[in-house]
Amino acid sequence: MLDIKFIRESQKELKKAIKNKGIDLDLDKLLAVDDKRVGLLREIEKLNAEKNNINNLIRSAKTEKERKKIIEDGRKIKNKIETIEPKFKKIQQEFDLLMAKVPIIPSPDTPIGKNEADNAEIYRWGEKPKLAFSPKDHIELGKQLDILDMERGKKVAGYRGYYLKNEGAQLVMAMMMYAFNKMVKRGYIPMIPPTLVKGFSLFGTGYFKGLKYDDKVDELYQIAGSDKEAGGAISKEKKFLVGTAEPSLLAYYAGEVLKEENLPLKISGYSQCYRSEIGSYGKDTKGIYRVHEFMKIEQVIICKADIKEAEKLQEEMLGISKEILEELGLLYRQIIICAGDLSPGKYRQYDLEVYSAANDWYRECGSASIFLDWQARRLNVKYADKEGKKKYVYMLNNTGLASPRILIAILENYQQADGSVKIPKVLREYMGKDIIRPRK
Repeated sequence: MLDIKFIRESQKELKKAIKNKGIDLDLDKLLAVDDKRVGLLREIEKLNAEKNNINNLIRSAKTEKERKKIIEDGRKIKNKIETIEPKFKKIQQEFDLLMAKVPIIPSPDTPIGKNEADNAEIYRWGEKPKLAFSPKDHIELGKQLDILDMERGKKVAGYRGYYLKNEGAQLVMAMMMYAFNKMVKRGYIPMIPPTLVKGFSLFGTGYFKGLKYDDKVDELYQIAGSDKEAGGAISKEKKFLVGTAEPSLLAYYAGEVLKEENLPLKISGYSQCYRSEIGSYGKDTKGIYRVHEFMKIEQVIICKADIKEAEKLQEEMLGISKEILEELGLLYRQIIICAGDLSPGKYRQYDLEVYSAANDWYRECGSASIFLDWQARRLNVKYADKEGKKKYVYMLNNTGLASPRILIAILENYQQADGSVKIPKVLREYMGKDIIRPRK
């Protein structure tokens, strides 16, 4: 969400951003609605001021006739307010809906394009593994090694359900601990945040497409049951399962004013993640490429309102993810996301794609994004600068390491001719072994 003053001053740039991002928004309509909204608000404020003055006028009335006249004027003012307020409420709702669609203007280096086909590769690392045999995919390897059970996963959890077992469970936990510890060494505050959250954190970070949850487009799970408040009353607040730790971590400071000298704040969170994947029906139906729940190490940064600093921090975050992939010995490439594939709140986004030997392809395994103050305005997170002036912070996020696709890459790229899978050196201390062998 942007400042309406900035929107009025940047109409040309915003109209271009709306077009390039493919957003269904009429900016002229938004500004016209705002004009009506402001007009009604001023009228209500004027009438309320007159209403508040009625009591003083009644007390100062010199005759009963004058007093009755003032009371009648007060009744007319009240009736006017009651007539105008519903109109204001309706126009305010329309204004809020339109404002929620206003995008951040993309970075100058963001490619112009319509969809993911127009994203551009800007960096590549590593060489494809040379296998002297026909590689198996992670599904076949998972069965032979007895570390992945999708049949029972489907029985218990439904479509896209799975069990990790034996060394498969150990390997994923090793990945999480390795990445989490690396974040701590790099100065990130470690957190295990809530995965069951209120809606404001999801709207605030842009995981609701509109003002409220819409089960037709928002790839989130809403909890059907209700819990109790501290006093024992049934809570009416809707709760949701997060798709990443990002909303929980950024909402930690919601409604607060931070100090500039404490910025940037760097936080890393471990969490279970839940995604309904409603927009990806029919995609990646085999294996665990696209699942409803998984584990993930997330990074977020809260910094002062400085684009150059935000860009530098994004590179730093991405650099840690690259280092993780390189230490794991996994071939990857870096993609810059085009405007048409960029969500409304993002200024710039990089994706990292990891190589899969079984399919000879690259698949997205994480992304690093700058939101500038788009999320901060929704979550109302500010900082006081050295002069005491309050400004909205800038917010960034990055995938430190997500379990499914990195697990897939390790299994498929480290497989041996006898069906065993070597464990990357950096994970062996967490595993207590250096190879996973097929079970007889």
